[in-house]
Amino acid sequence: MILINLLPHREERRKRKKIAFFVGLGLAAVAGLLVVGAWYLIVQQMTSSQQERNQFLATEIAKLEKEIKDIANLKAEIASLTARQKAVEDLQIDRNLPVHLLNELVKQTPEGMYFTSIKQDGTVLMVTGIAQTQERISEFLRNTAYNSEWLVTPDLVESKATTVTAANKEQKRLFDFSVRVTVKRPQDKAAAAADAASAVPAAARPASAAVAKKA
Repeated sequence: MILINLLPHREERRKRKKIAFFVGLGLAAVAGLLVVGAWYLIVQQMTSSQQERNQFLATEIAKLEKEIKDIANLKAEIASLTARQKAVEDLQIDRNLPVHLLNELVKQTPEGMYFTSIKQDGTVLMVTGIAQTQERISEFLRNTAYNSEWLVTPDLVESKATTVTAANKEQKRLFDFSVRVTVKRPQDKAAAAADAASAVPAAARPASAAVAKKA
């Protein structure tokens, strides 16, 4: 017996395919939404974590800036205290300097000349006086240049002839002079001695190296 299917099977097949297509499309849309939602949650979590790290870094940077400011203030205070200490030390060192200078002037001044004025401005000493001859002035310059412990680099500012009337009304030809000299302070002498001591090993190194090389 032959059975004949009179139902519209092609229409039914198309309908099933269409339903399957829309079901698959819906499932794909739902899956896409789930993926997007999961990625959004992950991004939000990462953003929140990064914001927390940024906040932590900002807090730590603020602490460091405060510490740096405190350190700068401490350095400024230390520098101020060091400057005050040095000023006090310089005053203590310089308090005996006038005595040394007067003794040095007496020691280095030759016979036949005397001073009328002595003025000190910092490390510069201005000396004015009267000498019997120009040779006396030259001798004073040599003494302060090569033999003085406290006076260095003398500079003749002025020397001019003048006539002086003595008590017996005798006129004498003398010379007014002005000399500028530099005062060598005690701390300068100590620094120079330290530099000289440190330069000795440096100068001795090449010689010792040459001896070792020959050996």
